[in-house]
Amino acid sequence: MAKVYKHLETRLIHAGEPDPPIEGAVSMPIFQSSTFEYSGATSYHDLKYIRLNNTPNHVALHQKLAALENAEAALVTASGMAVISTTLLTLLSSGDHVLAQDCLYGGTHDLITKDLPTLGISYDFIDADNPDSWEHQLHPNTKAIYVETMTNPLLQVGDLKTVVEFANARGLVSVIDNTFASPVNFRPPEWGFDLSLHSCTKYLNGHSDIVAGAVIGCTDLIEKITHKLNHLGGSLDPHACFLLHRGLKTLAVRVKYQNESTIKIALFLEKHPAVKKVNYPGLESHPRYQRACELFDGFSGMLSFELKGGVKAAERFIQNTTIPFVAPSLGGVESLITRPVTTSHSGMSPEDRKKLGISESLIRVSVGIEATEDIIEDFDQALKA
Repeated sequence: MAKVYKHLETRLIHAGEPDPPIEGAVSMPIFQSSTFEYSGATSYHDLKYIRLNNTPNHVALHQKLAALENAEAALVTASGMAVISTTLLTLLSSGDHVLAQDCLYGGTHDLITKDLPTLGISYDFIDADNPDSWEHQLHPNTKAIYVETMTNPLLQVGDLKTVVEFANARGLVSVIDNTFASPVNFRPPEWGFDLSLHSCTKYLNGHSDIVAGAVIGCTDLIEKITHKLNHLGGSLDPHACFLLHRGLKTLAVRVKYQNESTIKIALFLEKHPAVKKVNYPGLESHPRYQRACELFDGFSGMLSFELKGGVKAAERFIQNTTIPFVAPSLGGVESLITRPVTTSHSGMSPEDRKKLGISESLIRVSVGIEATEDIIEDFDQALKA
């Protein structure tokens, strides 16, 4: 009888697992081998070889990741930036044009503005909340549109439904970075997106001990991206595959707790007299709260905020917290805190950051799975200090 896994929580545990289990092992073994015996493959891309991302560890991950977002196929890479760059270089060639959301992760912004133009690829930034303006930025050579589910670091929620409709009507490939939401809160293929990207370094792995990336989508596009990756070489090591595979199994319980914890922390910050503004789509004060409720099953463990005292107050607050690590990245079991201008968006010019509303004093928090009450108490004492 075929196994059917109706719910994401079950797919996280069982989808993609070897059947029957290898030597009866309940846990997926690590195939730490760079090469495998030739088995009659007629295509270079079908040779079993670690750089071609097709070892047993890769295959199991690909099947599990595709199942999580109800897609046809998936591919893992050596990092989040590896999957972003490989995907864009698959979709775009010299002479092509891409539309990209104006507020993006700093590394993506730099890739689009600094690296793609050297290859003859042009771009325009769009306001993802203003679909009426997109047509004016469309070129005859536009091939793709790129957005984020919840923007880094301002937690904006663009008009994602219209992004898909716009792309479909104009023959564009729709690409979304779903890292902040994770498949627990949002599954882009279910909404019609062609490709869903993840920095698996974050929520999917969840333990701050590897870097990895993934792209999820339809078979034909994933195959093209795989062939490009096979030449660029951004493959994921089998041991990192194993750690990601293991981390995925607790994704649902981690993210659901982080969702619940973060809304409580956001509400505390919003009511605090020292806080100027809180960015979190789960707050009714968020300008796109209703849209977020329609799209998402949860609002993530990410928030950002500003204090009334500016940069000095932000620095003092961070210095006086005792629970979160002052560090870049996000999505782990431990809480992390940072000012994006010094980490994730430090490569952007001050002018670009200012234009997007990323202030010098903005604080970004990735809420872990510590007791919510302990984090709130810690933030309270840091604000007083």
